Amino acid sequence: MKTDFGAQQTQQRLAWGHKAYEEFIEQFFFTNFLGEGEDAIIEHITELSENDKGQSGAMLHLIADLHGGGIAGDGEIEGRESELSVYWQEVQYGMISKAVTNKGKLADSKSVIQFRVPSRKKLARWLAETMEEQAIHFASGIPFTLNLDGSPRQTPAGEDPWTDLDYSGDIAAPTANRFFRYSAANGLQSGDTTQIAAADTLKYGVLPDLVAEARTRNIKPIRKGGREYYVFLTSEKGMAQLWKDPDFRTSIVQADTRGDDNKIFSGSTVTMHNLIIRPYRRVYNTRGAASGQKWGAGGAIDGARSLLLGAQALAFADIAPPDWEEKAFNYGKRQGISLSKMMGWLKPKFYTGVSNTVEDFGVAVLDHAMG
Repeated sequence: MKTDFGAQQTQQRLAWGHKAYEEFIEQFFFTNFLGEGEDAIIEHITELSENDKGQSGAMLHLIADLHGGGIAGDGEIEGRESELSVYWQEVQYGMISKAVTNKGKLADSKSVIQFRVPSRKKLARWLAETMEEQAIHFASGIPFTLNLDGSPRQTPAGEDPWTDLDYSGDIAAPTANRFFRYSAANGLQSGDTTQIAAADTLKYGVLPDLVAEARTRNIKPIRKGGREYYVFLTSEKGMAQLWKDPDFRTSIVQADTRGDDNKIFSGSTVTMHNLIIRPYRRVYNTRGAASGQKWGAGGAIDGARSLLLGAQALAFADIAPPDWEEKAFNYGKRQGISLSKMMGWLKPKFYTGVSNTVEDFGVAVLDHAMG
């Protein structure tokens, strides 16, 4: 029989869950990307609302911009109003859990309180890393069957695969007008991983073209301090490629002011064209993929998928603080702690009015060689 050790009250368990959540938020790479509405890169949904069927769900709304000429002079306005087009999308969410145990009183020689603190820190770090990986999977359109280095994902013994999560089926490949690659010979091209060549390492010159295409194709930028920005996430290797480019180094001298009051600039290099460049180690690449399953001719070229992020690039359903539960085993000789979180991800899609197709709303991918 399993019993609750320490006889913790509900308030105590909630307090430990809240503390674990605070530590998760502190460690989560995308914390400064979270927000509400058009000025957030990741729409942070913390409450359930009713959908059009009267069912509760994690709902995201996208509002189309207004277009057209308006009313001239003293012309009649009443009866000639335009409608705001609101598009509602539901973010599927599920629960993911992790539990730890100590070896027992004799081997551990520590009190319950001492066991809780390191457990909370490790579980919060696990949650942050899990959510970061899943965010990149959704933004990049990479299924949970793969790791972010292109290798097959192996599920640890006794645990469940991420493909069992309720929202895993919502991962979708980049849409046609959000899918690009860099060619050393021809610059920015339509996405095609089979065409990546070893020479197609990242260069600064492609970034202004990518921003121009994003604007042309109605990827909405975020607004900070009265200015519009996109965020460009690239791997540490991609960042090194940029630093080796003299055009990039020159641009740094003429870079925009970072604006330290905006947390989103933290850890970034802001260049011209209102582009915030942030290196990030979890950006998808093919380093772990077997030969023949990489990119380019014969599937032999290692590549990476950098991301251009605008407004509402992703939606994160963050439902309630984590559940913190404690159990005693073997008549109290061994303790266990579990952390469970209800959450989910979605890459919103939208009818753009430019290509007359439904496209990823706020994210574009740029494939290039790793070098």
